[in-house]
Amino acid sequence: MKVIRTIKDIQRELNEMRKEGKTIGFSPTMGALHNGHSSLIAQSIENNDISVCSIFVNPTQFNEKSDLEKYPRNLESDMKILDEIGCDILFAPTAEEVYPPDFVSFSMDLSGLDDLMEGKKRPGHFAGMIEVVHRLLEIVDPEHIYMGQKDFQQFSIVNYMLKTERMKTELVVCPIVREEDGLAMSSRNTRLEPNIRKRASNIYKTLKASKDWLKYIPVKYAVDKAMNALDISDFEPEYFEIVDGFTLKGIENYRKSDYVVACTAVWAGDVRLIDNMIYKKDS
Repeated sequence: MKVIRTIKDIQRELNEMRKEGKTIGFSPTMGALHNGHSSLIAQSIENNDISVCSIFVNPTQFNEKSDLEKYPRNLESDMKILDEIGCDILFAPTAEEVYPPDFVSFSMDLSGLDDLMEGKKRPGHFAGMIEVVHRLLEIVDPEHIYMGQKDFQQFSIVNYMLKTERMKTELVVCPIVREEDGLAMSSRNTRLEPNIRKRASNIYKTLKASKDWLKYIPVKYAVDKAMNALDISDFEPEYFEIVDGFTLKGIENYRKSDYVVACTAVWAGDVRLIDNMIYKKDS
């Protein structure tokens, strides 16, 4: 695996590969890699000639400086994981490399997709996220970008950007990878206190139960019931919403909706966890 740290070097490397007719898959990450990330890269390896993973902790998408400082970083461990699964190139730039003094910021109207759920609680987060994804796509220019379902709102917004900007890159969404007890894999899980970690599977259990509740009760009551189920000792649910998978707006009637997703954010001690489950997606 090649480790590249500058835009000039990675573009030179990828341009040579394009001349050979090779296709490029790209997985943007912030490091602290786990099996969820590995699944994205494995899918990229299966579908493309060259697979690139970026590790860049983007400062512009953190609302709290303390959260940015706490974000786990272990480049050596990440490099070992990437090398073992067969990633071809690791792009690990500095913030100064990604955002040089002459950088022109990218922004776009997200048609309200950024104002819901995560957007309510983390103002400016999606503006920073969309800027860095757009920037990395400019640099890497891949055929495919691989993102995980766990960040449902995030990949929905990225897909909106790709279509609105008419970018050539195709988004590939990979299923959530979970721990044995159902907790969605996340870099933040390592920060959970042991006694809290043991009970964090309640998030997954509530997502599953809510789908069953919708067979018998209206959406509004299922949401209320889920919020109550998540409100246990050391846990504080921020939201539980059952939404249309395209618009991200809350639905009123489960049976009349074609694409239904439950999304939630829960504070587990001082660690904020997000998760979701697709309840229905008619083809």
